[in-house]
Amino acid sequence: MEKIKQGVPSAVPRHVAIIMDGNNRWAKKRLLPGVAGHKAGVDAVRAVIEVCAEAKVEVLTLFAFSSENWQRPAEEVGALMELFFSALRREAKRLNENNISLRIIGDRSRFHPELQAAMREAEALTAGSNRFILQIAANYGGQWDIAQAAQRLAREVQAGHLRPEDITPELLQTCLATGDLPLPDLCIRTGGEHRISNFLLWQLAYAELYFSDLFWPDFKHEAMRTALADFASRQRRFGKTSEQVEAGARA
Repeated sequence: MEKIKQGVPSAVPRHVAIIMDGNNRWAKKRLLPGVAGHKAGVDAVRAVIEVCAEAKVEVLTLFAFSSENWQRPAEEVGALMELFFSALRREAKRLNENNISLRIIGDRSRFHPELQAAMREAEALTAGSNRFILQIAANYGGQWDIAQAAQRLAREVQAGHLRPEDITPELLQTCLATGDLPLPDLCIRTGGEHRISNFLLWQLAYAELYFSDLFWPDFKHEAMRTALADFASRQRRFGKTSEQVEAGARA
């Protein structure tokens, strides 16, 4: 992996979440088919992984395929599935060699059995890695995530293992797809759009939001370093005043 030349920001997010947007527009601008943008985006994924690993980010979550993306043209969806399959097979070994653990979140039931098997194999191959966690959100939606967590808790109540009044925000959070991980500190969206698009709706409640006009294939090392530096410059208050935060830092 490329050696990071710039200094690591003093305040590093534990968990970075990224909405990788702009692949199609990148390709269209170059008079290429949409899938060419998705293929080019793989290089940006590698670059962001390198920067996050060097900066000692603990978790990187990438929004690869939303539950709404099935509505796209069948040809594009098919090409995305093929790209996802080949990338899993090709990149899992590289991730393992770099001590990076791969996790995939989302509803896998709609994927082809062969792709589901490739997901399990890639996760198993990297399961012993502990440098940091790369989490891919595939057929994922924030509303789906909250609903499946509520269903899990409802089954516990139905079975008599839990009372309705026992359900707290903290308990529901543990039932989310990311329940055993720190909440995202920083959410990045590329492509110039300023919305969350049903991504980690619960988890992003207090995340810092960073929007880049770059299309995803162009979001490489320097762009990621800039986003981390921007995060380091912010004061996170979580409902407190600036004075309270500063006093707590001095204590």
